[in-house]
Amino acid sequence: MVRMTSPPDVSGVRADGAQSGRVQSVDRALKLLGGVAAAAPRGETVARLAAQCGINRATAWRLLGTLEAHRLVERDPSTNRYQIGVALIRMSAAAGYDGLVRTTRPILERVSAQTGETADLAVTGLRGVTYVGEVAPPSVLAVNWLAREVPLHATSTGKAFLAWLPAAEALGLLEAPLRGFTDTTVTDQELLMDELIETRARGYAQCAGELEPTLYGVSAPVLNAPDGRPIAVFSIWGPVNRVPISRFPALGLVAIQAATDVGAAMTA
Repeated sequence: MVRMTSPPDVSGVRADGAQSGRVQSVDRALKLLGGVAAAAPRGETVARLAAQCGINRATAWRLLGTLEAHRLVERDPSTNRYQIGVALIRMSAAAGYDGLVRTTRPILERVSAQTGETADLAVTGLRGVTYVGEVAPPSVLAVNWLAREVPLHATSTGKAFLAWLPAAEALGLLEAPLRGFTDTTVTDQELLMDELIETRARGYAQCAGELEPTLYGVSAPVLNAPDGRPIAVFSIWGPVNRVPISRFPALGLVAIQAATDVGAAMTA
């Protein structure tokens, strides 16, 4: 006699008694992912996510652990709050229809046309930044940074992120020893922290060939209104022959205004 068994972990029975094919654990994981996204940018704890999604706390903890292993979510060890992870950001960027990219693309296009250089938007995570939007002038052959993570200490984008974090938190994100990519990369942590203080006072970060020797640029943070933490970074960059250090002050002001505009677009 053949013993019939039901497919495990399947939910959603139709009126005729047949299975709809939905997998219960996937349903629950997606509910949790939606809850994490809704709690951005501050994130949420497993207890509150479980309650909001109607899921047993132990089950929610296991599912979030799986999502974290795949970098779809990230957990802040100091607060135990979960946030959207870099893998999901990469998927959104690759898909090409992410709401943030659509909303902010006119700003990227305007700044690129205004400056004649490449404009980028990166979003911040618990451990760094990831580029999600980019516009380059038609006549310029530029490096594509989309969906890429970059070393925080060797880019204006990374330094704009670090400069608006508490000093202890910024230090905790830096690898020791700091890697030198070019002759101008700052590899002394104390000197870097001094630079971050100057960056915050200036309002924008700058990079003079510290990751790639010929690429120069500036970046300004998009700050979260309640706590002033960086939630995104707007960057303008190009080759040194077009973006010398002498252009940094003017481009920095453009980046600050663009970051303000992005913040307004994100909360509209």
